[in-house]
Amino acid sequence: MAVDVVMPQMGESIFEGTITKWLKKPGDKVERDEPLFEISTDKVDAEIPAPAAGVLREIKIGEGQTVPIQTVVAVIDAAGSAPAAAAAAPSPAKTPAPSAPEKLAEPTATPSPAPARGDGRPVRSSPLVRRLAREKNIDLAALRGTGTGGRISKRDVLAAISEGGARPPQAPPSATGAAAHAALEAAVPRERICFGRYEVQPMSVMRQRIAEHMVLSKRVSPHVYSIDEADMTRVAQLRAAAKSEFEKQHETKLTFMPFFVRACVEALRAFPVVNASVDGTSLVLHGEINVGIAVALEGGLIVPVVKNAEEKNFLGLQRAINDLAERARTKKLKPEDVQESTFSVTNPGVFGGLMGLPVINQPNVAILAIGAIQKRPTVVEDAIAIRSMVYLTLSYDHRAVDGAMAHQFMGQVKQRLETWSEEIL
Repeated sequence: MAVDVVMPQMGESIFEGTITKWLKKPGDKVERDEPLFEISTDKVDAEIPAPAAGVLREIKIGEGQTVPIQTVVAVIDAAGSAPAAAAAAPSPAKTPAPSAPEKLAEPTATPSPAPARGDGRPVRSSPLVRRLAREKNIDLAALRGTGTGGRISKRDVLAAISEGGARPPQAPPSATGAAAHAALEAAVPRERICFGRYEVQPMSVMRQRIAEHMVLSKRVSPHVYSIDEADMTRVAQLRAAAKSEFEKQHETKLTFMPFFVRACVEALRAFPVVNASVDGTSLVLHGEINVGIAVALEGGLIVPVVKNAEEKNFLGLQRAINDLAERARTKKLKPEDVQESTFSVTNPGVFGGLMGLPVINQPNVAILAIGAIQKRPTVVEDAIAIRSMVYLTLSYDHRAVDGAMAHQFMGQVKQRLETWSEEIL
């Protein structure tokens, strides 16, 4: 029995992935859940496991190629019998010549051709994107693609829809032909970037996808920031006193992160709009609190998700956070581990950052940045005291959240941290 291997979706806003490495070749035996290939997206570099045991019959998509999610990238013969002649992995640079058909095929519907821009250049997009554009009356030729090589992705069309549609770009009055094209394709002339002594290092696929995702978020969500400061002395003392016994009893590290997540969960319960998403002119209020935790990787970052954080006790949160971080760094995350977040937390403070102004992780409407926990002099009951302090920054989408609610939310987080009473052992 043939089993299709498809490109998985590694996040809500991910619509394509790049195969960076095949770990097996045609004719190799594979076990179910054994790493089969590696992919790169804007959220993660990950190993993708085999969906079934058997023999890898065919590789359809070669290394370095980018394809939409749910594209069949390989076929496994689940019966376990190797094919007489294993199909070779296709090269990204070559396209095999089509074989002659044995007989005339029945007439079939011809896919709609890719649209072209005014200068005759084709618009690079997938059939899915073209269908969506037709349904929503979006002019693909008027969009500037954020994908690799200027490819228009689904997120570009969705962004155009949210902005009320796309209008054909107007060339500057004095610019025509090649000059107009150059003005549209490059916001900054190349000579202002490459000068003097320099070295060009191509961005990794992951870095390119992060750039696309961040630009999209800034374009879609009007970002506003609220900053507060919390006294972490009580939490810091509790953690210092319990750290050794906690790790001995539970065989897992005790970090500051579950304290912040627990405080956020309580605040999200009180202000459910912060745990929402924007869908056109509607707000989607999520029944679960799924907290995305940003994890720094070499060359990028990923946001795995602690699902149903409101149902977990302190130990459950710490175990979930540690497990996701470890699997993120060892490329063991599954597609569902980076999907369905409703709120996000990032911690630049672990690298010494005093505070941060993070970009919202779509389709969330808010993200909390945690600064470094530092001992600073502060006023306590009209006296100067040395306390462990931290700056907290909430980036939020002003379409959904106003400043008054954001500061009330932050006040709830601050109070929970400063008056911590939950037992952790």
